[in-house]
Amino acid sequence: GWKCIGRIQSTQQFEKISGGGILKLQVNRIFIKDLAFGEETKVENHTLFINKERIVNELKKEPGVKDIDIDFAKPGEKTRIIPVKDVIEPRVKIKGAKGFAGVTTDVAQLGEGIVNVLYGAAVVTIGDIVGFQEGVIDMWGEGAKWTPFSKTYNIVVDIKVVEGLHPHEHEEVVRLVGLKASELIGEAGRNAKIDETVEYGIGDNDEETKKYPNLPKVVYVEMLISQGLLHDGYIYGTCTRQTLPTLIHPNEELDGAVISGNCVAACDKITTYQHQNNACILDLYNRHGKDINFVGVVLTPELTTLAGKFRCCDYTAKLCKLLGADGVIVSEEGYGNPDSDLVMICTRLEKQGIKTVLVTDECSGWDGMSQPLTDTSKESVAVISTGNVSHVVHLEKADKVLGDSEAIANLAGGWDGAYNSESGTLDCELNAVIGATSEIGYHNATVELY
Repeated sequence: GWKCIGRIQSTQQFEKISGGGILKLQVNRIFIKDLAFGEETKVENHTLFINKERIVNELKKEPGVKDIDIDFAKPGEKTRIIPVKDVIEPRVKIKGAKGFAGVTTDVAQLGEGIVNVLYGAAVVTIGDIVGFQEGVIDMWGEGAKWTPFSKTYNIVVDIKVVEGLHPHEHEEVVRLVGLKASELIGEAGRNAKIDETVEYGIGDNDEETKKYPNLPKVVYVEMLISQGLLHDGYIYGTCTRQTLPTLIHPNEELDGAVISGNCVAACDKITTYQHQNNACILDLYNRHGKDINFVGVVLTPELTTLAGKFRCCDYTAKLCKLLGADGVIVSEEGYGNPDSDLVMICTRLEKQGIKTVLVTDECSGWDGMSQPLTDTSKESVAVISTGNVSHVVHLEKADKVLGDSEAIANLAGGWDGAYNSESGTLDCELNAVIGATSEIGYHNATVELY
């Protein structure tokens, strides 16, 4: 879904082409192909060097942190990472609002300006388990086939928190440390050589409709889990449990306005990294002006109460109608009771004459024969499956474990005895593998048609 439009040589040149009402985000990629510790945090010949002592000392200043360690996990190495909290792409903002606005910096408008990205690198947070829904990443073998983060060069930040923290406080500490680590490491890209530049930008509804009067208007609805501890997303630092469905410019999400505070089941949690590189948004951008008119993103909370579900589904359909949508793509986060939100949104849109496509995974049992969704509707006729969360995988013995393989017993998709301490092997459902069935399409699963 990425579209390279060529290198923009300077901030001044960028300012000249960013006129009008179009919100434009220039993403400068610095390709990372190796990791090493060094005296400076910098990029040299595509290797990201990290001054471990300085980064650790900075992160230990965060409230609630007892200790920090940093290690690496590289593609192809027989390394296991468990239990994973989040994955974040390290970046530095060169022009425009900085950081994760509303969280690590003051609230400001994201989605425009220039950002340098350490492309191919990722910050992965681990540490003492917060709850039962965290995950695993294998960098080689069978496990690597299922997670996109077996292909990234991972800076693994192991976080130990002070004793006595409430689980909600524990989750917040590791979430904020991960974001801060990505910013500290991202600074290595400030003056690094840029390998590739991509640009994203659309104007307001009227402006884009005038340019493309004959193209169908398409809205992307992204459902965000909003159900408490390890089940929350954040928009500009606001927990989605406290929001109505929200219309944003797609650039805002690509620029860090949406972050993960959840683990749901690890297979379909949308990590912060995946929000920063939302595959649905990138694909829609690639089609914009060609065969569709991409007019915006609606972020929709997935609540647990029936009244909350009705409110959010009604509101989502209303926003899409007001935008003049001809078609809507709806992606789910998680499974189970959010399946009802998914099909309720679909029903409301289809009854208004808006063509709707749903993106969801399935909970079909170990044999794949169980009912895949907890709810359905006759209007749900266009559905894309991203895989069966219950599929069982056998993970080989690791040469190196970052974290604790025994944690699998407490993860969704794991069980007592899932880790064989004698053989070092691990069996689990895809539920436990980070990003294995991501419902925004950012994963490695494919479908074979018969």
